[in-house]
Amino acid sequence: MNLPSTFITNIQNSFGEEGKSFLVDLPRLIEIASNQWGLTDVSPVSNLSCNFVAFAKCREGDVVLKIGVPNRELRSEILALRFFNGEGAVRLLEFDAEHSMFLLERLRPGEMLTTIEDDERATHIAADVMLRLWREVPDNLPFIKLTEWFDGLKKLRPAFNGGTGPFPEKLVERVDETLPRLYAESSPPCLIHGDFHHFNVLSSERGWIAIDPKGVIGHPEYEVGPLLINPWGSFLNGTNPKVQTERRISILSERLGFPRQRLLEWGLCHAVLSAWWDMQPDGTGGEYSLHCAEIFAGP
Repeated sequence: MNLPSTFITNIQNSFGEEGKSFLVDLPRLIEIASNQWGLTDVSPVSNLSCNFVAFAKCREGDVVLKIGVPNRELRSEILALRFFNGEGAVRLLEFDAEHSMFLLERLRPGEMLTTIEDDERATHIAADVMLRLWREVPDNLPFIKLTEWFDGLKKLRPAFNGGTGPFPEKLVERVDETLPRLYAESSPPCLIHGDFHHFNVLSSERGWIAIDPKGVIGHPEYEVGPLLINPWGSFLNGTNPKVQTERRISILSERLGFPRQRLLEWGLCHAVLSAWWDMQPDGTGGEYSLHCAEIFAGP
């Protein structure tokens, strides 16, 4: 099987030896899925990233096959798709937890929200989908918790011998001061997508639909964070990202019913967290997210 070199590198860098074993075992896993669900014409998508994703056909019609290295995020995604039950999210048709594989409905035309050039319209669409997604869930299910993600920032200062390295001190202090208040003042945690942005919202015959949920238990206000720093890369290339952010915040505040400042502060916290996730062992990376954080922090 000819797999893109970038996909192979991503899998190996993200999952180490487990990733290498997954790549070796992938043809067998595809065969298991094909036999189990009657799949034919399995064709990998062109933009493989951290999971194997392919278009396929079965007796019921066109579907999408997804197979990943066994990990908590994948398990949380399957569980979230079961809870969303096709409301605002892609439908989960079948799943095999033992082999970390599942079938999804094929969304058509399947164009990303990035194709909407009018950013205000795209933001309204995003708000519509968010409101359809959020669910109350029991606390005892193994979803990812938002607090666990932000607990990762506690490793930032130790990583830089008590300092903040390439992270501006004022941004790190702002997040340290803001997070406890956001936890206390924000809406009660619920099941949210967790990685909601323009590349994870696709057009379909059922309207705009979210894909690839992380399945996170967190405050719904956080959901705007990934959206605010996207489309990744091109957002900062706009004529005035600060004005664009203000317009987005106005729309999201009105549509979602959350205070403007609270949404902006969650956006700031997510941007710093995103930069921390992007940080490489050599101390590089995270520049894009930090630039976004500077915009959200204001003067």
